[in-house]
Amino acid sequence: MSRRKLESVVLHNDVLKFVDVGEGPPVVLVHGLLGSHESWAPQIRRLAKKHRVVAPDLFGHGQSDKPSGDYSLSAHAATLRDLMDHLGISSAAFVGHSLGGGIVMQLSYLFPERVERLCLVSSGGLGTEVSLFLKAATLPGSELVLPLLASDWLRRNTENALKQLGRLGLPVQPSRSAAETWRSLETVSDKSSRAAFLASTRAVVGLRGQTVSAKQHFSKFESLPSLLVWGGKDRMIPASHAENLRRVVPHSRVEIFPRAGHFPQLDEPELFFRVLDQFLDPASESDR
Repeated sequence: MSRRKLESVVLHNDVLKFVDVGEGPPVVLVHGLLGSHESWAPQIRRLAKKHRVVAPDLFGHGQSDKPSGDYSLSAHAATLRDLMDHLGISSAAFVGHSLGGGIVMQLSYLFPERVERLCLVSSGGLGTEVSLFLKAATLPGSELVLPLLASDWLRRNTENALKQLGRLGLPVQPSRSAAETWRSLETVSDKSSRAAFLASTRAVVGLRGQTVSAKQHFSKFESLPSLLVWGGKDRMIPASHAENLRRVVPHSRVEIFPRAGHFPQLDEPELFFRVLDQFLDPASESDR
């Protein structure tokens, strides 16, 4: 459970939970599949020293409601717009991780006046490749497998096995990315969370990979200050996707963290903050 006090707003009869801390230019942090505001835990406190930081639990995730309904990128983007209206924020810098990257790109397309700067972190929507796990989630019957993956029994036995291998001197200590992925699976232990996860996944992923691409909208990002951060060891969405945007939008800045996985903001929190902090400064060289 989060130790942060979350604010609440009712949007279209459903409760959305979010963090709203700090003062200054607003920054909105948007998590990915199976994530929550906790995906940004190392960054929120630091960013709040100079910024107003808003980090929602998207519908279907974290402590927000998990209604049955539309979990498309456009629906999530509209939720972010409605949250901004509620908070009196006309425009902001957006940072989107994984699915959250696809959401903020869709927000930039639908409501361009809302987005001042765009940071994509291991983002979806820039290519077709995606992990086998996400492809498998699109198969019929996957809802029967998820409870096993989320079970205390499997987690307990896997952790015990890793400890035993560690005692033998084998390098099995999981990265922060792996630990976060493992922790995230716990969130699908209840039926409504599983349904929301599957609906969100199937809205953007098929058996051949990602089914939604922002490529046709890349030209719209040419005048938008943009930063891409990726983990060189990302097995969920490979870092090669960053090159798709760099080739088409040459003014975008790309940072690859060689030792990080799918969660570079957790694997390399110090480096991630330095890069993001510089990017959020309008006078920084990242605008060039």
